[in-house]
Amino acid sequence: QLLYKMSYSSSKVGDPRPGQPYKGGNFCAFLPDNKEGLKTAKLLKKAFERGLTFQIKSYNGEERVTWSLIPHKTSWDGGKARNGYPDAQYLREVGTVL
Repeated sequence: QLLYKMSYSSSKVGDPRPGQPYKGGNFCAFLPDNKEGLKTAKLLKKAFERGLTFQIKSYNGEERVTWSLIPHKTSWDGGKARNGYPDAQYLREVGTVL
C-alpha cells in the first residue's frame, strides 16, 4: 500500500492558476507484495520525487491536487474499470508508463 499525503499550498508556474492556493488530500494506491510490485513501488517513488505523480486541476473555481497520467490502483477489487484488481496487465502497463 502506498500513501501519498499532499498538503494545502500555492500552485507554481505551469499550474492552472500560478500563485493561487490549492486543496491537497490523501491518496492511497495498492501494489501486490511480490518482486514486480516492489520494483514498481521504487519506480513510483522516483516519479513522485520528480513531481510526475500528481497535477493541479481546476474544479468549479477551486484548484485541487489530482492524479497525473501515471495509473494507480486505488482499490483491491473492482477490476480495471474501477482502478482495482484483478488486472493482469497493470504492472506491465504502469512499468511502460514509468
